[in-house]
Amino acid sequence: MFQPKIKYVASGQYIVSKSEPLILQAILGTCVGVAIYDKKNRVGGLLHLLLPEPVSLNMANHPERYASTGMPLFIQALLDAGAKKESMRVVIAGGALVGPINEQDLALDIGGKTSEIVKNIVDQHQLDIEASETGGVFTCSLSMDLSKLKVKIEPSYDTKTCSKETVSVPDRKRVERSIDKILPIPQVALKVLRIIYNDTYCTQTIADEVKKDQVLSARTLRICNSAMFGLRHRIESLEDALVLLGRNRFIQMVLSAAVKNYFSQTDFGYSICKGGLYHHAVGTAIITEKIASGIGGSEASMAYVAGLMHDIGKVVLDQYMSSAYPYLYRQENNESMNMLEIERKTFGIDHSEIGALLAERWGLPDVYVDTIRFHHHPDQSKSGSNLSHVVYLADIIMSQFQAGLEIERIDLSQLTRSMETTGLHLSQFPSIVDLLPHQNLNSQED
Repeated sequence: MFQPKIKYVASGQYIVSKSEPLILQAILGTCVGVAIYDKKNRVGGLLHLLLPEPVSLNMANHPERYASTGMPLFIQALLDAGAKKESMRVVIAGGALVGPINEQDLALDIGGKTSEIVKNIVDQHQLDIEASETGGVFTCSLSMDLSKLKVKIEPSYDTKTCSKETVSVPDRKRVERSIDKILPIPQVALKVLRIIYNDTYCTQTIADEVKKDQVLSARTLRICNSAMFGLRHRIESLEDALVLLGRNRFIQMVLSAAVKNYFSQTDFGYSICKGGLYHHAVGTAIITEKIASGIGGSEASMAYVAGLMHDIGKVVLDQYMSSAYPYLYRQENNESMNMLEIERKTFGIDHSEIGALLAERWGLPDVYVDTIRFHHHPDQSKSGSNLSHVVYLADIIMSQFQAGLEIERIDLSQLTRSMETTGLHLSQFPSIVDLLPHQNLNSQED
C-alpha cells in the first residue's frame, strides 16, 4: 500500500499546499504548531512557531518564527492558495513546559503566550477552532495528511509498545568495553582541535592539513553544500570554502564533517528522526557559539567545538538504545526522571561520563573533557571556564524548541544559575531562543 511521504516542518517555518500525497509533521515541545485546512477547496498547511513575538532584528528576515507576525502570513498564504475563511478549520497544539514545572517555566511561559496570540489572531479572522491541545509537560506530534486533509495530535512517541521485561540492556563493564570499538577521531581533526585550543594557526595551514585526508575533505564539501547550512553558493573545493566561508566557519565545517559519522551509529536510538542526534549536536554548537560571542570572553573561539561534542557519549550508548528505547522513553515521561538518571539506572553509567572518557581517550584538551562531563551540571565544572554553562543553555534551547530530534529532555533547574554565571538575566531567555539557527533542521537531509 502506498504511504505518503512525511515532510517535517521545522520551527520558524510553514508549508501550504493543495491536496497531495504528503504528510506535514511538526514535533512540538515549547513551540506551538497550527494546522489549518479547507476541505471544500482542498487546501491545507502547517505552521511551526518558535516565539510569541519578535525579540530581535531577526524578525525582519524571518517573521514566520513569531506568532504575531507568522500567523497573518500563514493565513494569507492559505487564502492565496484558494482557501476561504468560512470553510477553514484550525487545530492548535504544543506550548508544553517539557519537564517538571519550575519557577522559570512559570515566569517565561513562552508556549502559553504563543498559544494565546495564535488564538487571538484566529478570533480576529473569525476562523473555527476544531481542536486545541496546548500546555502540559510532554512533547507531541502535530501532523496533517494533505491527501485527506486530516489532522492528528499524538504523543511524540508511543510509550505503550514495550514493557521492561522485553528489554535487554548491558551492564556498565560491557558499556565501557564498547568505548574501545569506537573509531578514533581523525588525526587531522584532532590536530585542528589542538591548534584552535592553542590559538596558533593560520587558515592555509588548516586547509593543507585537511587536504591530506581525502575522506574528510569530501565530507567537508558535502557538509558545506548540505541543506542544513543553507549556503547560497555551491562550494566546489576547499579553497572555495576558505574564501566564501572565512577561517572560523571553514574550521567549523571541517569539525562538523569529522564528527558526523559518529552520530550515525544506528537508525533508531536517541534520535526521534533520521540524523536527529547529529542535527542536535550542530544546532547546539551554533547556539553555543552565538551565546559565547555575545557575552565575550576567551571561550568564544572554543564554543562551537564544545557544543558540537557535548553529547559524544551517546554514540557509545546509542547502539543499545534500539531495544531499550520505548522503556527509557516511558520512564522519562511517566516517572519524571531525566535522561542521566535513567541511563545510570539502566546502564550503570550516563552519556556525559562516557563522553568524558571517550574525549580523554582521544586526547582532547581538558576544557572539552570538562565541558562534556558537566554539560548537564555546569556548577560542578572544574575547568574555571563558563563553557559548561553556555553549552547547558544551548542544549536547553535545542531540547525545548527543536523537540523533534532526540528523546532527551533537559533538567531546567540550573537555568537561572547558568544565566547569572554568564552575565545574562532570565528576561533575556527569549532573545537566546531567537538564536536558534533558521536553516538548521529545516531539512532532515545529510
